[in-house]
Amino acid sequence: MPSDSIIQGLKHYSIGRKMRRLRLRKSMGLVELGKHTGLSPALLSKLERDVMYPTLPTLMRIAMVFSVGLESFFEQEPKPVLEIVRRRDRIRFPDAPDESNAAYHFESLDFPIPNRPLNTYYAEFEALRQSAARPHEHPGVEFLYAISGRIALTINQEDHELTAGDAIYFDSSVPHSYRRIGNRRSSALVVTIPA
Repeated sequence: MPSDSIIQGLKHYSIGRKMRRLRLRKSMGLVELGKHTGLSPALLSKLERDVMYPTLPTLMRIAMVFSVGLESFFEQEPKPVLEIVRRRDRIRFPDAPDESNAAYHFESLDFPIPNRPLNTYYAEFEALRQSAARPHEHPGVEFLYAISGRIALTINQEDHELTAGDAIYFDSSVPHSYRRIGNRRSSALVVTIPA
């Protein structure tokens, strides 16, 4: 009987689940697989449920039936991307190093996810004179959904105003800036997608 640490190490590879997936892809039952491998359906069932773990010769017999190499049972399966970012774990940043003159503060909503195809932020906008709003640009597109208050956007020297519930999608490679209108708290969900 393998030790607990060996069993935990083997569970990491999900060999039984991979065997079952290969069998079902071929629309093959345990009895049929047993005929091809010379292994009993009961043993194959235990292997698929990780009640038992196969020896390498046994695993090779199964691999040969499905025309796969042994490595296919030991390769890491890609995990579906799922990440919860708790409010308490987010960090608030100003849009510029001089926090006293920030146009907005933002929090990344998806920072733990590596190689993400888009970036999402929660932003709170400050009241600024239009001339004080700092234009910036970056490759790709941007989507902004106003959550609260009124937000002024200047995109390529054209002014736009959003109120709660409004959304805008634009080419972010043109200069754009944001600022709050009025005294009410203004916030938005911002999504950027690099080119």
